[in-house]
Amino acid sequence: MAGLIGLRMRQVWNLTKRHGLWGALSMVRRRLAQGPGSLKSRNVFTHYDFVRVAKVELAAEKARAGTLLWFIPDFNIGSGGHQTIFRTIMHLERMGWESNIVIVSPTNHATAELARQDICDYFFPLKAKVFMGFEGLPNSEFVIATGWQTAYPVRAVTGDAKKLYFVQDFEPSFYPMGTESVLADNTYRFGFYGITAGGWLAHKLKAEYGMQTHPISFGVDHDCYRERPRREQQIKRVFFYARPPTPRRAFEFGLLVLEAVSRRLPDVQFILAGWDVSDYLIPFPHLSAGVVSPEELADAFSQCDAALILSLTNLSLMPLELMASGCAVVSNRGECVEWLLNDDVALLTEPTLEALTDALCHLLQDDAARQAQCQRAMAFARQQHWEASAESFAQGLLAARQALTPAHGHAAHQEPVNAAVSV
Repeated sequence: MAGLIGLRMRQVWNLTKRHGLWGALSMVRRRLAQGPGSLKSRNVFTHYDFVRVAKVELAAEKARAGTLLWFIPDFNIGSGGHQTIFRTIMHLERMGWESNIVIVSPTNHATAELARQDICDYFFPLKAKVFMGFEGLPNSEFVIATGWQTAYPVRAVTGDAKKLYFVQDFEPSFYPMGTESVLADNTYRFGFYGITAGGWLAHKLKAEYGMQTHPISFGVDHDCYRERPRREQQIKRVFFYARPPTPRRAFEFGLLVLEAVSRRLPDVQFILAGWDVSDYLIPFPHLSAGVVSPEELADAFSQCDAALILSLTNLSLMPLELMASGCAVVSNRGECVEWLLNDDVALLTEPTLEALTDALCHLLQDDAARQAQCQRAMAFARQQHWEASAESFAQGLLAARQALTPAHGHAAHQEPVNAAVSV
């Protein structure tokens, strides 16, 4: 908690330096009221400056094989997308790949040293150096975009570096039709080699944009997400990932479903986690846990009989984590979900109020069906490992090396690099 408070204080200090005291207070007030994404500057050219980057030059020395330069957005503690990036970097380092990290358009960290400290303290202890902005960047065999905002400076990188795009979700769908959706959509036409979180994205980007793609799957932190002792076994509970600032998780729709379940089964209790929703009218028995640590989340999963997880774009990590914790999952059908989940391990329905309500009530009322689903799901989740995901990412790097190296390519790019090519 103290570390989170310290990070928030540094963020406010950075905003004060850039926008003045009253401007910073106004932006913080809007962020508290509206959530992430509300801090747009009125200076359009400053806000979208990353789009206009004309040239990013790497150091003049020859790039060594097996070196990666990751371009990332600035981050907050608890960012799931960044956690996956940093976890992947950690496992690749153990396999012999060398990484460095570039923070594009820094807003939350004043220095590269502070950013690296937060990565090591709150995510994973990486060897990677961190750079703020585009000066003094090391030459690398691969440069990797990790979000649509970072794809523009990666496009601007000069030289022979092979350009990759680690795509974790279909980002144009994060926005209403407008500036952000168009700018995000454009990045899939930059000619990058795509390593994607799952097969749905790999197929979509190849079919609709002509990208070369390599899918990787998700893993589970089995040390954290596991079945734990159940307290108050006589109480039926439902978990819901409640995150209003993330429209693709359908918070309002989920509340409608939970309210309908509560009317049918008045004794059921609900746990909501992911965001502070204390200012919402929620007319059924519930615990609003807000933003919690992974350990607290894992414990909450284990105290629930079923969970409602809605994914209107790519699937989140949470269904696997719930399954590993012994909680039955209800989710919506769709290619963005069914590339990983199926009817053996989750109860999938059409995304309608009636179907989702029926599914939750069925699991809450039929103990045998729920327990059988949980056993199948736990067995499935036990097969999902982040080490295997990182190994698949390394295979994607090797495939990109092959695909992006010209026939007359430099020999250095063809050389093996220790364990980096032995996965």
